[in-house]
Amino acid sequence: MVGMKKVVVALAAVGLMASGSAQAALIDRGGGLIYDNVLDITWLKDANYAATQYAATGGAKGDADGRMNWSAANAWAEALSYGGYSDWRLPTVNPLGASFDLSFSNNGTTDRGYGITSPNSEMSYMYYVNLGNLGFCTPDNGDPSSCNEQTDWGLFQTFPFENLKSDDYWSGTLFVDAFTDAFTFSTYYGLQGLANPINEFYAWAVRPGDVAAVPEPDSLMLVGLALAGLASMRRRQPLAAS
Repeated sequence: MVGMKKVVVALAAVGLMASGSAQAALIDRGGGLIYDNVLDITWLKDANYAATQYAATGGAKGDADGRMNWSAANAWAEALSYGGYSDWRLPTVNPLGASFDLSFSNNGTTDRGYGITSPNSEMSYMYYVNLGNLGFCTPDNGDPSSCNEQTDWGLFQTFPFENLKSDDYWSGTLFVDAFTDAFTFSTYYGLQGLANPINEFYAWAVRPGDVAAVPEPDSLMLVGLALAGLASMRRRQPLAAS
């Protein structure tokens, strides 16, 4: 019985190593999938997978440099099948208040500007909260409409992601007023803004919810050793007297 408990503990430890710390905001599930356990969404580890896909398929899928207009970017994400999942989309933007406020702010208090740390904006939340980068404008609660350059702004932190461009990315959210624009996020400036959908920007795919963890090779080896040990113990256990 003691031996069985040791095997169970070993298997539990392997599971923790494979899935990552439950306290982390970003958890690498393996297989190119990163889970955000605060927003409950999963991101592609490759933030320019459209270009990677294009190269891997000889141009049959994806885009040569990953830059697409808004309609093409949405179509690419919706058609994507990756990691056994086919419900991919572009990141969303929801208003901070009852409706969108497009006045400029440097402190994340409106829907256009810098320093937006609200989970209502998935890209801005990623940039500021998960990755810990700084925007170009210094947050100033006394004068939120000002823009004074702050030290160390820009996309310096990208881990655990790959191919995260210091450039503009599309969201999947449109704003319809006198004109129809789409929300964008500049990972160069840390700026959430709007752009005409005919422009060509990068696309980063995300999907709702968590994904099954893909064990790393070392974890798989430990699982195998634990199971082998369990089988050996069962073979050595004497038969009960009849």
